[in-house]
Amino acid sequence: MSRGVTAMGTAKPVTEEERQRVRELHAEGKGRNEIAEILGRGGRTISTIAKDLGLSFSRAAEVRQATEIRQADLAARRAAFAVKLQDIAEAEAAKINQPHTYWDWGGKEHDFDTHTAPEPTPGDKRAYMSLVATAVDRSLRLAPPKEEGGADQVGSLLTNLFDQLRARHGDH
Repeated sequence: MSRGVTAMGTAKPVTEEERQRVRELHAEGKGRNEIAEILGRGGRTISTIAKDLGLSFSRAAEVRQATEIRQADLAARRAAFAVKLQDIAEAEAAKINQPHTYWDWGGKEHDFDTHTAPEPTPGDKRAYMSLVATAVDRSLRLAPPKEEGGADQVGSLLTNLFDQLRARHGDH
């Protein structure tokens, strides 16, 4: 025999006690299907009772709020990561004209050898410049500057920086 149905196949009337119990269970945060299971009634019956009582099982507001919180959290994480990328760009840019240690492993005896050059090779400088440009670009994409014309100024600054580096060290 199905829920809420008598032996004769007619619907069992909803009692005042069941209405009160629906109100209590709803107040406890239980969902429609859980209340239906507890009371031995169908989900549609519980929905009808809830509607008559002015209750709703809609969670749209909760879901919307949770989504907004999640989006704010992700925005904060993106901003923090943008700062890390900017730090990386600055650290790597500082290495462009600094002494650079090279290593070699090999030879007949499989020796390990290192030597320090006064500055990186032009190819390594180009690699540093590429790394810096990529880190700054990604940083700006994750956390664009405020609409104060800053993006144009940063782009112009980077273009000038790379033009000066190429002029000084060549484009190898």
